[in-house]
Amino acid sequence: MSVTYTVKVEDSRPESGKKPSAGPVYRCIYAKDGLLDLPDGMHSPWEFFSESVKRNPNNRMLGRRQTTDSKQAGPYVWITYQEAYDAALRIGSAMRNQGVSPGDRCGIYGSNCPEWIITMEACNCQAVTYVPLYDTLGANAVEFIVNHAEVAIAFVQENKLPAILSCLPACCSYLKTIVSFANVSSIQKKEAEELGVSLFSWKEFSELGSLDCELPQKQKTDICTIMYTSGTTGEPKGVILTNKAIMTEVLSIDQLIEITDKACSEEDTYFSFLPLAHVYDQIMETYFIKRGSSIGFWQGDVRYLMDDVQELKPTAFCAVPRVYDRIYTGIVNKIASGGLIRNKLFQYAYNYKLRNMENGFPQDKASPLLDKLVFDKVRQALGGKVRLMLSGAAPLPRHVEEFLRVSCCSNLSQGYGLTESCGGCFTSLANVMSMIGTVGVPITTIEARLESVPEMGYDALSSVPRGEICLRGNTLFSGYYKRQDLTDEVVIDGWFHTGDIGELQSDGSMKIIDRKKNIFKLSQGEYVAVENIENTYSRCPLVASIWVYGNSFESFLVAVVVPERKALEDWGIENGEATDFKSLCENPKARKYILNELNSTGQKHHLRGFELLKAVYLEPNPFDMERDLVTPTFKLKRPQLLKYYKDRIDELYSEGKGAKV
Repeated sequence: MSVTYTVKVEDSRPESGKKPSAGPVYRCIYAKDGLLDLPDGMHSPWEFFSESVKRNPNNRMLGRRQTTDSKQAGPYVWITYQEAYDAALRIGSAMRNQGVSPGDRCGIYGSNCPEWIITMEACNCQAVTYVPLYDTLGANAVEFIVNHAEVAIAFVQENKLPAILSCLPACCSYLKTIVSFANVSSIQKKEAEELGVSLFSWKEFSELGSLDCELPQKQKTDICTIMYTSGTTGEPKGVILTNKAIMTEVLSIDQLIEITDKACSEEDTYFSFLPLAHVYDQIMETYFIKRGSSIGFWQGDVRYLMDDVQELKPTAFCAVPRVYDRIYTGIVNKIASGGLIRNKLFQYAYNYKLRNMENGFPQDKASPLLDKLVFDKVRQALGGKVRLMLSGAAPLPRHVEEFLRVSCCSNLSQGYGLTESCGGCFTSLANVMSMIGTVGVPITTIEARLESVPEMGYDALSSVPRGEICLRGNTLFSGYYKRQDLTDEVVIDGWFHTGDIGELQSDGSMKIIDRKKNIFKLSQGEYVAVENIENTYSRCPLVASIWVYGNSFESFLVAVVVPERKALEDWGIENGEATDFKSLCENPKARKYILNELNSTGQKHHLRGFELLKAVYLEPNPFDMERDLVTPTFKLKRPQLLKYYKDRIDELYSEGKGAKV
């Protein structure tokens, strides 16, 4: 008999008028008697931090690597909880002395570092709303956010000062103070002063504050942060998150880790490299601060990411699938190069442990001896101490998830969430192998249901329920800042409509299968769910990334493809063609080869005739944020892609109709 990890708390709803049908409402079994809510007497995330300071003032809190004389990164250098607390009090007090009041907005612009967290806590202590300025969205978005949120003061990484100074003329009506995370030059000070803006180094600004300042009263309804989501269309939207939402989210993570794994403590170390400007990492760091753990920051260069991990030796690691995929590929290649006998031994150990885990043994008890003899070497890839791994932001390939669960000697949970749900709203549970390939069950603050999407053929009431994931509960956003119209589009009858299509599994877990908005009709009236089609074509080993395009004036689909470089170069060698990548992308034979391989993949995975491609353009450069083609979490920005490739698309349609290009 299969075990289910959710409970039904409300019946399904039939279709009525313009409202589509909706499935039953479910909660996690750990919330069967009621959703987790913020206990009375708790008002602000500042309490999480100050309680940890009281418990462990001398525990190391924030660490970074210092560059040595030889330009090499040295060991991690740490500041304690007490030192960080004092620094936050001084910065908070200095903000008040500069005329920043509770409820005002403070921008934070830069990569993850101790100053980012200290600024966040300084805002928390003074009930100031902090607004992350995206490290990856460029000056125009920064200018938009500063003006839209009426940001009064901004804390900025030293190498981002030129970017913020360049947009000052367009936003100095609100922004009156800028503080560098490190130093400022006299030229930069003069440039800011000419526009009526004060510019300080971190040290100068700290000296304007004191430790004995009075802290304002805080309410759980206060706006903790306004977090702008990049969005795949239009201007960034400011997601309002209250103290209550953030604290309750952290308490839910705390509860679930304690029930299904082992609570984190001051013995734990978290590796910080996912952007703090996004809700995922910010919530996780707040959780580790609550537990009194240590947080070590990466250097900010992806080339040295694994070197930082080896130096830090974290016990907790959060990443996105792209990173886990790289780790998986590196480990598999290493095993493959170890010779036949080692390979066979690894395969035997892997299958033995996997079988035991599938039979219900917890990861750490499934094969303790083989963990020591075989899998410890795999564990060393992440420093040797990791015991908790989390994945989010995009689906983790099933084979990668299974491999890491078995071989890393660590629990791995895949989750799903949005900025609007204050980070994770679904999570798979440690040691529940049936949840591999899913995002798990609702967290203990949220209840969920599926709503039918008839135009896409998704029925929430069918034997395999599929539909748009809708959420209700205690960790949802309070609306889009100054955009009630956009809020009303997604929050209907108290339910937040995520825009993601889910499929409910028999154990109560959810699988993300599609996206509601990415649907259009071809000229012959056929609906196309383009994200689904792209996911299918992405299985072709020749493809690094793909954007599929169609519209209601055309009867077929075309695509822009970024090929896998090595695979295409190997084809070039085998077929006696020029082997430099750019020339290959322009080669008509290479284009035909990739088009045929893509359509062969499509047919193998049962795509319908009108979902196959008629023509492709090969793009040698990956879709990037510099050209505004993807969001910071690498989701395709379709309107921008169309604008950028408009001429190519026109050529592809001419070619597809048989005309000469």
